[in-house]
This record gives sequence, C-alpha cells and structure tokens, in this order.
Amino acid sequence: MPKKAILFMIISALAFTLMNITAKKMAHYSPFQMVFFRSLGTLVFTSSYLVYNKINYFGTHKKLLFFRSIAGMTSMLLFFTSLSYLPVGTAVTLRYLSPIFAAIFSVFLIKEKIVPIRWLFFILAFVGVLILKLTDLQFNIIGLVVIIGSAVCGGLVYNSIKLIGDKEHPYTIVNHFMLLCALVGGVASIFHWKPIQSEDYIPLLSLGLYGYVGQLNMTKAFQLGEINKVAPIKYTEAIFTLLIGISFFGDSYSLWSLMGMGLIITALLLNLLFKPKGS
Repeated sequence: MPKKAILFMIISALAFTLMNITAKKMAHYSPFQMVFFRSLGTLVFTSSYLVYNKINYFGTHKKLLFFRSIAGMTSMLLFFTSLSYLPVGTAVTLRYLSPIFAAIFSVFLIKEKIVPIRWLFFILAFVGVLILKLTDLQFNIIGLVVIIGSAVCGGLVYNSIKLIGDKEHPYTIVNHFMLLCALVGGVASIFHWKPIQSEDYIPLLSLGLYGYVGQLNMTKAFQLGEINKVAPIKYTEAIFTLLIGISFFGDSYSLWSLMGMGLIITALLLNLLFKPKGS
C-alpha cells in the first residue's frame, strides 16, 4: 500500500479527532449552534470549489440528496448532543456502529446479501455495547440512546451515498448536506441560542475546517490504496480521541469500558477485513 495513502488516512484521523475534541469543548453551546458553525466552516470550501469549477451547485437528484442530507444532519446533531452526556472517546467509539446499521439497511434498501459470519461480527459489536452499559454505573442511558441514534442515521447516510453513486459530484453531495445543516442549524439556533463568547468563534468555525480536512484526506487515501487496507487506519481516530479525552478532559474509563470499546472496534475491523470466498 502506498505510504501516501497511510499518511493521508492518519491526517484524516487526526483532523476528525480535533473536530471531536473541539466539539466536546464547545458542548456547553446548543447542538444546533454547533451544527450551524460546523456546516458554515465547510461551506466556505465546498461552495468555492463548485463555483470555481462550474459544477452543478444544487445537483439534479434532489430526493436522494435530501435523504442523504437529512440523515447526515440528524446523525451530526445527535452526536453533538451525546457529548453532553458521554466521554468523548465513548461517543466516538459507539458512533462507529454505523457500518453495522448500514449493512442491515442495505439488505432492504439496496437488496445486498449479508454473509452469515458477518452477523457474528455484528453481535460481537453489540456485546461490546452491552459491556459498556452494564459494567459502568456512570454510563448515561440518555447518552447511549442518543449516540446509537446517531449511528443508525450514519448507516442511512452510507446507503444514501451508495444509491447516489456517481450520479452527483462528491462536492455537490457534501455541499448539499452542509447547506441543509446551515439552514436548519441556523433557524433552530434562534430558538436555542446561547450567547457566544468572543474567544469561542474560532473554535466553533474550526469544526468545519477540521471536518473538511478530514473528508479530503480520507478521500485521497481511498483513491490511492485498497479500501480493506486503508479503512482500518481510520479507527485510530477512536484511540486518538480516547487518549486526548483522558489527558485534557479528565475522562476516566474502567477496565470493562475499555474492553467493551475494544470489542466494538475489533468486531468492526473483522467485518471490514473479512473477504468471502470468490470475492
């Protein structure tokens, strides 16, 4: 695998880690405000790119784009909400359940077939979730429900992107998503507005910058390397986030909690790396 692919994926993981940590630091603001600033920061780059290159700004497959955007916005909103209830490392790890829900939804939406052994991997991941909940008395049930909801919506995002395929330019898809987030987040923020300290504007806007850098480098990594070899590197994001959460936010994890998160990541990696015979 090209070294550049590895480098791009590590940069992507670090960018998303910075976004997660910044979001945790800004969690005292309304989730709608964070969605608004997150989308505003990314729109600067996506809109400029589309206009400069004269690419269809709003796209042509409106229903599919809207479905992807509403699912992505809901997932983002729920993730930001969960940070008020859960340690950031736990929230990020549980959000990685999205591929499992994506696989389940694909059976109904895209008519894909799931190899039986993959169900074992899915069960292992959910056992990890149960270990997290049942062995940690401080684990918040509201936070668990919210972050699982984020993962479910993330699964719908993967399927919607698969349905869109190459019918739309990637920047058009992201831009449509960010436009809806900016609109809904901006309007909803009016009713859930919390005064913003002057020193917090840059961190809030940086959410969009980190998200953009993360997406861009992840795309480059997948273009250069094989998916089954590049994708596992993305899980370093969970490790980076957990370590920073411990170092800067004083997050603490019991041995059982770490085992639960480890089981989730292991199950997802097995699901990613497993190749059926003849594939």
